[in-house]
Amino acid sequence: MLAIRLMRMGAKKRPSYRVIVKEKLTKRDGGYIENVGIYNPTRDPAEVRLNMERVRYWMERGAQPTDTVRQLIKKHGNAQQQPEGQDAGASNASAAPAV
Repeated sequence: MLAIRLMRMGAKKRPSYRVIVKEKLTKRDGGYIENVGIYNPTRDPAEVRLNMERVRYWMERGAQPTDTVRQLIKKHGNAQQQPEGQDAGASNASAAPAV
């Protein structure tokens, strides 16, 4: 069974993570199939970059995200799909007819 999970990187007391696809029963920092993103919680705000196309690809093939990765996908996956420079509220306001 495949899992989408975090792999710890970085120095002592300064963690950063890769979001990876790997066999569920392998070691946390062992070999992996594909790197699909990064998560750096030490930045303010936390830096999250996910390749949502590849995440969807692996989930369609049965990969199960861990709880933490599932939260990252929910929170940051939708924000990355919108084109840069567009706000969801701004597009609705421009479509409203002038009274």
